[in-house]
Amino acid sequence: MDSGYYAAMTGLVARTQALDTAASNLANAQTPGYRAEREYFRSVLLGQGAADSQLGETVNNYGLLGGDRLNLGQGALQQTGNPLDLAIEGAGFFAIQTANGIRYTRDGSFHRGRSGQVVTAAGEPVLSAVGKPIPIPPGAVTVGADGVVSVAGGAVATVGVFAFPTGTQLTPEGSDRYVAPQGVKPVISSSASVHQGAVEAANQDVVQGSLDLVVMQREAEMMQRALTVFHTEFNKFATEDLPRV
Repeated sequence: MDSGYYAAMTGLVARTQALDTAASNLANAQTPGYRAEREYFRSVLLGQGAADSQLGETVNNYGLLGGDRLNLGQGALQQTGNPLDLAIEGAGFFAIQTANGIRYTRDGSFHRGRSGQVVTAAGEPVLSAVGKPIPIPPGAVTVGADGVVSVAGGAVATVGVFAFPTGTQLTPEGSDRYVAPQGVKPVISSSASVHQGAVEAANQDVVQGSLDLVVMQREAEMMQRALTVFHTEFNKFATEDLPRV
């Protein structure tokens, strides 16, 4: 079978998966704290000596989509005026206590819940630097760049901004929640600063996201047309040439 068929097939599979990723990025371009995902490719054969043979080198010319990785680039900070809305500038995530365990987010749309604690829009407690819920007594609230929460001039807790070792891949859960790999422990970020009265927008630009979606669609269509051409040639060979042999 013509090797071009395999090239077109792997290209179509990769572009179809990348199209799904581009569509998800665009759909969440207005979601606070959303981290866009970017596809990455890998060789078919991996490991030492994979490309030493002529066969290995030939096969590795066909890349496979290895999956998606989070783009951890900074999103724009948008002022809201809500004293408990918080935005992170730099590397790090807020930690929240959910029904499924601790999750990490860049969405700092917080408020004072009925329990008197800082909670998310869904009512989940936001955790401090020591992993505890953050109480908010009555009074004027200020949050410093270091995450220290003060009420009526007295410090009550420090908002936790947690960072992970370089290369750690968090798993998305929904549009703005992320799960840490099992066994990986975050540490307090040393480079992040907290902005009070603001939230971080998604790091996906709407215009760029729309362009990415169009490009992926056209590339997928191109691979599909290539497969149609190969399929037509194979049918012609099977019905006209083989019977003459």
